[in-house]
Amino acid sequence: MLKQSLQQKLGLKINPLQIQLIKLLELPTYQLEQRIKEELEQNPLLEEGEEGNEAGANEELQEESGEEEFDDYGENEEGEINRDDDFSLEDYIPEDDDEVPDYRLNSSNASKDDDTRDFVFSQASSFRENLIAQLGMRPLSEEERKIAEYIIGNIDEDGYLRRDVENMVDDLAFGAGIEISEEELLKLLQVIQEFEPSGVGARDLRECLLIQVEHKLIECPENKTLIDAKAILTDCFEEFSRKHYEKISRKLRLTEEELKQAIDEILKLNPKPGGTIADSSYGHEAEKIIPDFTLDLVDGELQLSLNSGDIPELRINKSYLNILEQYQNDQSPKSKKDVVSFVKYKLNSAKSFIDAVHQRNNTLMLTMTAIVQFQKQFFLTGDETMLKPMILKDIADITGLDVSTISRVSNSKYVQTWFGIYALKDFFTGSMQTTSGEDVSTSELKNMLKQFVDEEDKKKPLTDDELVGLMEQKGYQIARRTVAKYRQMLDIPVARLRREI
Repeated sequence: MLKQSLQQKLGLKINPLQIQLIKLLELPTYQLEQRIKEELEQNPLLEEGEEGNEAGANEELQEESGEEEFDDYGENEEGEINRDDDFSLEDYIPEDDDEVPDYRLNSSNASKDDDTRDFVFSQASSFRENLIAQLGMRPLSEEERKIAEYIIGNIDEDGYLRRDVENMVDDLAFGAGIEISEEELLKLLQVIQEFEPSGVGARDLRECLLIQVEHKLIECPENKTLIDAKAILTDCFEEFSRKHYEKISRKLRLTEEELKQAIDEILKLNPKPGGTIADSSYGHEAEKIIPDFTLDLVDGELQLSLNSGDIPELRINKSYLNILEQYQNDQSPKSKKDVVSFVKYKLNSAKSFIDAVHQRNNTLMLTMTAIVQFQKQFFLTGDETMLKPMILKDIADITGLDVSTISRVSNSKYVQTWFGIYALKDFFTGSMQTTSGEDVSTSELKNMLKQFVDEEDKKKPLTDDELVGLMEQKGYQIARRTVAKYRQMLDIPVARLRREI
């Protein structure tokens, strides 16, 4: 039985233009350039150039060349159609009237705005290929070569062999049918450990450093510093890793100067030998930073501008709209329907994309202007202690935008100031009150903490409790666990590991 009823629902609807704008807001400048190039390739109604410049440029060309003028339909004064057009909708409209346009048949479960990554493969030799090339210079049997290649295949990108010898022996027996003892496998491992870079094939850090020291001792066998360094790694590695230098000095009977020279020699060694020959075929992508904003100080006034880079101005291609009028006068209804449908589809897509780019630029400028006003003293002086506590809601209240929009704008965006390049997210910090009741940002606390550590006596580094006391003397009421948290965020080790001789 049919029944009529009224329901009231609360829902959120986002139109395609808003979705496109959200995607563009997240893109930094260099990614926006690529996104615009892709749209120019996909949409024939979108072209580079400022709106309104096309007509003036055409008139100038016609006056200079003295050629006949053509009307909007590509016809000259005698009514002959110009056949030298660079483009036509015929390239996009099917010749067969019964054929369905290709753009209607395209289907994909992936969004056009999805982040696609291209993997670039380099022709340079990889880390393991370099080791195998050195293996070819050794007089080994065919079976030994296969085993050595298997060992190289188990070496990780840092240059370490982190698999147990016993497990590798079992794998060779069951997987490759090669019977070999642990002693024979270790002999082949020692051959690999003689390869460059020095330290490759080690099973732990101690062995890695020892291999490098022994390679140096082959060239300088009488070097006292290298001999002391080898003794430290062989007999006192645990004390060395914990920086118990007094125990090392007593155990090996070294003077303070001899101990210092040996420690300095060890610190020069490479703890990750595999990193010297990076596997460029699958290397990690380096972050590319192009400032999205430029902030200059001119005559004591801040001038903010949006860095457009190589981003072109976009406009609608009027030539296709003129060709549309020709097809609208065509007597063939099928041809007319296909042309109108195609051009309208591409025209709406081009207009929405242009509007989204303009709205993105306006939103970015509005947000950055609010940040500059809020942190004006910092941008005028470049002094990080002048940074005021600021959260996303503060900028959202000033601009009238949503907090999520401010978050998207500040993500992966950078501003180039007259004193350096900063990430926008660095300007958003928490706050705390000093003993005088003044609000200070967490950035100021971190800078003060780093200053204390930089100025400390490295022979007697400051503990967290001592850092708390120094912060309290400056008026910052801060707990010990907070000092430890900020120290870890600044990548500052504990006092014992900061100690130097």
